Amino acid sequence: MSTLVGVGVGPGDPELVTVKGVRALQEADAVVVPVMSASDGKDGGEPGRAEATVLHYVGAEKVVRVVFALNERTDRARREAAWDAAGERVAALLRAHGSVAFATIGDPNVYSTFTYLAQTVAELVPGTVVETVPGITAMQDLAARSGAVLTEGTEPLTLVPVTAGAAALKEALEGPGTVVAYKFGRLAAEVATALRETGRTEGAVWGSALGLPEESIRPAAELAEGPLPYLSTLIAPAPRGGGRGGKL
Repeated sequence: MSTLVGVGVGPGDPELVTVKGVRALQEADAVVVPVMSASDGKDGGEPGRAEATVLHYVGAEKVVRVVFALNERTDRARREAAWDAAGERVAALLRAHGSVAFATIGDPNVYSTFTYLAQTVAELVPGTVVETVPGITAMQDLAARSGAVLTEGTEPLTLVPVTAGAAALKEALEGPGTVVAYKFGRLAAEVATALRETGRTEGAVWGSALGLPEESIRPAAELAEGPLPYLSTLIAPAPRGGGRGGKL
């Protein structure tokens, strides 16, 4: 029986991979890491964040780089063709080895490429057992590194990907709870405007490359007008008052 395991390897700091995640990577016959494609659709050559993390725990001979067109957002046909090819590649690995781990940054069930891969592979290799190992998310790491508290008492928490625009983010910011924005780097100016118009700039913080040498953590008031790294994360804590336990 074939087993495909999605392993969350955290936002970049190799020390944030769980013990269970390390074991899953080391016990798998092959470890797949997603890479971005070059203009010709082939492996772009640059190691991704997941791959860099994985190599702290398994040898390079066990790692298989698979192009997932992570950076293709305009040509849907090309993107889907890359997804199909990736699914076929992983299916072939399963048939040959039986046990494959797929390393994904963050958590495999939170905006992860693993979701789509598992669906494709399950169709190509019927009977495949699909499992996931949870990983630490960027919002958790940013909260720890910045001192921002994600939730207290009865506060809601809303996670918004800003890839489709800042409208949903602004709507969430108008609510009472903490709001986290993912993948907003290219729309940093729009995010800054949404924070300002909803009065949520104070106390908000953003970060990128968490746990890596190029790490950047700044108050949201210092959001640059130009684009930031794609995998930037924002935390806008809920408005709080009334002292300790005020939200209970």
